[in-house]
Amino acid sequence: MISDLDARVAAFVAEAYDHAPGVRRWFEAAGLTPSAVRGVADLAKIPVLTKDRMVELQAEEPPFGGFLAVPLAEVKRLFLSPGPLYEPHADETVLFDTAAPLMQLTGLGRGSIVLNALSYHLVPAGMLIDLMLQHVGAIVVPVGVGNADLQVKMMLDLGVNGYVGSASWLMTLLQKAEEMQIPRTALALRQALLTAEPLAGRVRASLVNDYGLTVTNAYSTAELGFLAYDQTGAMSMRLLDGPIIQIVDRDSGAAVGPGEAGEVVVTNFNPTYPLIRFGTGDLAMNLDPAPGVSRQSERAITLVGRVGDAVKVRGMFLHPNQVTFALGRFPIAAHQVVVRRPGVRDELTLRLVLSDPQADSAALTEPLSAAFKQVCRVSVDAFEFVAELAANAPKIVDERRWD
Repeated sequence: MISDLDARVAAFVAEAYDHAPGVRRWFEAAGLTPSAVRGVADLAKIPVLTKDRMVELQAEEPPFGGFLAVPLAEVKRLFLSPGPLYEPHADETVLFDTAAPLMQLTGLGRGSIVLNALSYHLVPAGMLIDLMLQHVGAIVVPVGVGNADLQVKMMLDLGVNGYVGSASWLMTLLQKAEEMQIPRTALALRQALLTAEPLAGRVRASLVNDYGLTVTNAYSTAELGFLAYDQTGAMSMRLLDGPIIQIVDRDSGAAVGPGEAGEVVVTNFNPTYPLIRFGTGDLAMNLDPAPGVSRQSERAITLVGRVGDAVKVRGMFLHPNQVTFALGRFPIAAHQVVVRRPGVRDELTLRLVLSDPQADSAALTEPLSAAFKQVCRVSVDAFEFVAELAANAPKIVDERRWD
């Protein structure tokens, strides 16, 4: 039986194929027609379209690489997203449809006066958040980034009670308020939707405990909008419904298993600018409580970095952020992974500097091995405890030779 979601996927693919020449060429190069995609499971047949390849396609056929699926006269705004990628926007509502439940969760809505500190120029973030906030009934204070003194004055004068932007800029504003000797109780700020950069645990703790804020940490991209969120301070982020989000092996395009890392790949249901199996370049661990049964909103991811920073060890992606996370609860001052291939098998050595030189290194190897295996899905073959590592030492050293 075909589900409503499967029918929606099939219809979207067929429309994109008919109206966007770039989509048609992408399918033809893969030997596919829309009839091959009858639902979500069939998306795996389509090659992942990476950001790098989209940049090339836009250069070959400017400005949109053939992926504009509506007449140019219907387009209302053109942005230049990181990549760089030209991005057309018309009357599509898919980004609002995805973001509306997130806005409800944050408490931002009617009665909110929200400082929107995302950029309004070139990239779509500021403008889209502005429209989304208006859509849920909030009053928007469009400031972008810059001029902290003035923004603090506006927060105070206007009774701003919500914030959307990066955590680092919010901390800048709060610290500026203290420099201006404004009591914390004088600010009405209560809700913060943070995005655009990783949220450090200590920063979140300060926002919650020191400033009394309700914090929502969201993962988003310029091309696709919001994809996942967390409100608990966990490393993992729950996926939003809306676009189809898959975690796939970078080389094969196949879905990775629970607990494994792969690239975040998204199909966006955008009738203006259809992106089917678009590779974000972000690497994430797939957290699925019931593989094959769970709904997307029941699944989660843990972002571990960019694909280009990862190396593959015994068939598994290994990223520096994964290693840092795995070792986070141990008394370790510095660490480095060394990958070698003396024979037919990769060998992984974990090189460590203990924060307490007198600590029992032998007693640490077993729990370290278990934590590393659980997070990184790769076993440690050997440990090297050293006195120091250079401050600029790479977190992963790949000594394998393929010639």
